[in-house]
Amino acid sequence: MSDVRTTTAVLAPRAGLGWQIALWTSQILLAGFYGLSGFMKTTMTPEQLVPMGLNYAVDIPHWLLLFIGAMELAGAVGIVLPALARIAPSLTPLAALGFVTLQVLAIVFHITRGELHVLPMNVVLVAIAVFVLWGRAAKAPIEGRF
Repeated sequence: MSDVRTTTAVLAPRAGLGWQIALWTSQILLAGFYGLSGFMKTTMTPEQLVPMGLNYAVDIPHWLLLFIGAMELAGAVGIVLPALARIAPSLTPLAALGFVTLQVLAIVFHITRGELHVLPMNVVLVAIAVFVLWGRAAKAPIEGRF
């Protein structure tokens, strides 16, 4: 006689509608903020950015400003598109991790320059990105289409 054992997988319950709305709203906010920021950094001169509050734009190498802008644009696409298309949705938490890394570095940069007035915005952006990172990696991951 054979001993047949059946096992059942324990799956996490699907996140509720409130979680989904909060996560999608956060993703869209991050995409909008970083998309605009990246667009400005890649299309405007450093001198044009200073009156907009980016005082550091003329103090760092131009290639670094362009690199930061390009990473912000890539993150803006990556925070929404993979989850929306459900193609490689695991890229969404990675984009959020990229935003967390970017903001932690920005916080250190601004502290060393004595620009403490910008830190509240950096902290809010870190908090939103950490929420999306946790939400899309653990609480409400999006299943891939394939």
